[in-house]
This record gives sequence, C-alpha cells and structure tokens, in this order.
Amino acid sequence: MSTLKSIVVWVLTCEARLLLARLRPKVIAVTGSVGKTTTKDAVYSALSGTLRVRKSVKSFNSDIGVPLTILGLANPAKNPFVWLMALTAGLFRAVATRTYPEWLVLEIGADRPGDIRRIARWLRPDIVVLTGVPDMPAHIEYFHSWEELLSEKRSLVEHLRAAGKLILNGDDERMRILRSEFRGAAITYGLGIENDFAASHETILYEEGVPRGMQFRVNYAGSSVPLVVRGALGVPRMYAAAAALAAATACGVDLVTAGQGLAKWQPPQGRMRILAAIKGAIIIDDTYNSSPSAALSALDTLCAVEARRRIAVLGDMLELGRMSAEGHRVVGERAAACADILITVGFRARAIAVAALDAGMSESQILQYEMGESARAGKELEAVLQEGDVVLIKGSQAMRMERTVLEIMNEPERAEELLVRMDKEWRNR
Repeated sequence: MSTLKSIVVWVLTCEARLLLARLRPKVIAVTGSVGKTTTKDAVYSALSGTLRVRKSVKSFNSDIGVPLTILGLANPAKNPFVWLMALTAGLFRAVATRTYPEWLVLEIGADRPGDIRRIARWLRPDIVVLTGVPDMPAHIEYFHSWEELLSEKRSLVEHLRAAGKLILNGDDERMRILRSEFRGAAITYGLGIENDFAASHETILYEEGVPRGMQFRVNYAGSSVPLVVRGALGVPRMYAAAAALAAATACGVDLVTAGQGLAKWQPPQGRMRILAAIKGAIIIDDTYNSSPSAALSALDTLCAVEARRRIAVLGDMLELGRMSAEGHRVVGERAAACADILITVGFRARAIAVAALDAGMSESQILQYEMGESARAGKELEAVLQEGDVVLIKGSQAMRMERTVLEIMNEPERAEELLVRMDKEWRNR
C-alpha cells in the first residue's frame, strides 16, 4: 500500500470510528467468498421497512469502502482535490452528525491476508453473516489455502460484540465447524432441512414462455414465508433471502414484515439478472464476477431454464492462484452437460473449452476468443441468435463480459441502468 493511500485509510478509519463511538449504531457485517453483495442487499431489504438502515453502496467492502459507507461519502475515485473535500466532509460528519441510521449493513471483503482482520478490530459487529467458503473460492490468489482464507473471514466472528449473533450458511461444511465453535451464537440458513432457516420449493416463473423470475419458500420454527424474486434467477437468491430473514429475526423484525421487505428486493446488476436480448432471445446476465462455484451454480440454472437453445458465454475466472486450472476444467465439464453452444473468452477460459471437448461436446459447438474480445464475441453471437435462445454470460470483472451483453441486449440505451460497470470511469478503461 502506498504511503498516500495509507494516510487516507488511516484518516477515514479514524473518522468512521469516531462516528461509531458517538452514535453507536448496530452493525451487520456480511462476508464470505460467494454472494456477499446479493446477501447484503437482501438483508437491507428485509430490514428497511421497519428500521432505519444504511447499506454498503455497490461493493464498498475494503479498508476504504467500509469507512466511506459509515460516513455516508461517495468514492472520489482518483481525484486528489475531491479526496481532500471528502476527508474534510468526513471529519465534519464524524463530529457533527445527529441523525443517523439505527443499523448499518456492511459488506466486508478480503483480497489479501489481514484485510478483514484490520477492519474487524475496530468495527466490532453485532451480527456477522458468513456466506461460505467453497472448495474453489474467489479471491484466493494471495492466500496459501482455503483454510487461511477461512481464518481471515472468521476474524469478524472473533470480534463479535458480547451477545452478538453469527449467521452461517449451514450447507457449507466449514460453516458447520464454526457453528460448533460458537454454539449459542450461531444461526444457520440454507437449503438443507436441518438449517434454522431452510429455503425450498424453488420454481422458475414464466410469462408467455419467457422466464421472469423465481419463487420459493423459507421455513423457520414451524412458519413458512413464500417469496417471489422478479428479474433474476438462481439458487444464490434463495440463500440470500434465507440469510436476510435470519438477520431480520436476529434484529427483532418478524418474518412477515421481513418477507414484505424482501418483496421489494431487486438483485443487483450483473448477478443472474434476466434481460431481453435481440431476436426474442433472453440473457442471464451474471457478469459482475466469477468463480468456479458461482459458474457451476449459474450453469445449473441455465440447465433448468426452458429454452430453444442454451448458450454459455464464459470468460476467464481470475484470482484463483494454483486452483485456476482445476477450476476452469470443472466448469468446462458442467458446460458440456448444460449448453448447446459454448463461447469462451480469454486465455484461461481455453481450459473450459478443452474440458467441454473432452466431456463430449463437438468442436462445432464451441467458439473461442482472446482476452479483450468480449465485445467481438457479442457481435458475432448476434448473427446466430434465434428466438427462444437463453444466453448465460459470465466472467471475472477484468474480462468485462458486460460488453458481450451490451452487443446483444434489446435495450442498449438502458445499459447504464441495467448493466454493471457502465459509468464513465469504467467505460474509459
């Protein structure tokens, strides 16, 4: 970390700590290797109808993003003058703010060892939601193993306030180990019936033959809450909703009220969002980021959707370190079982194509593009799209797979509203 950035982080952290000490809001910290942003947004929706709540903007989950959220400041990006103004505004808010949310829902991420631990020491959350650490998690490049990554995530749990609650993905065996260590504080959620909050009975909703969303139920203590999510698909929505209801219950919000809040929940851009494509086709836009577990889940959803043809457009999955080759291989095998056409973008994604070939997919079903050719992939896909096709598009952030979506979406004029990374700064990268 540069000296200047270290100074900025130190000042922001001091201001955020001062504000927290003065106003004492309750803090819900959401972390894990999958589904953090979706879960954070779901928790916010479940609480916002009853409590005064603030959530992390977008994915403000770093040592800069977390203090900015606490202080209610926008990210000044790379403008030094705007940063000076932001730090000044942060100091004023830290000492003078009177009206403030009762609860903060903060996303906490880790790229390197120590990232979460440094935040956890001063944040001291009241509730921690841990979404899980799969066998091949995202952002593991700078960690020696998943055990080291899990240790980093659990540092939030170690700094829970007295009588705090730990909300865990009970379908993840590593989370079950944590539950045994923090017995009495832990609440589990997931798809398994043994979880405290168990989601089930998922069904894809169709209107005139077109997928529009999904419905499912979450069961807790003999009660069952029906939920409908419009505009998005996939099991991660079920996990996020179950986690949100668990968090709401821990905050004292009843299930019915929390369920009503979730009825207004809009999953964020680039997370399994359903978009209309040209020629009467449908896009499943999962372009925000990618990891093997997330890609496998997305492909399972593609398998489940009624379609004339199922097309998977998959970019490189980055930050996997030594797990990269295996991660791309298992995704290629799953793509061969799910897709009628496979399009890969990037050098690492060639391993997806090779694995799909080995699993029985023919060469005529596979197209490959280089890194930086996500837009070209979209333009050439446009020529072969047919009515009734469903296209899953997914890849790591740096692959810019939203450019593929932009080429084939039916309403490109709404790109800034519907897609990720469409602001001026990102478009210029």
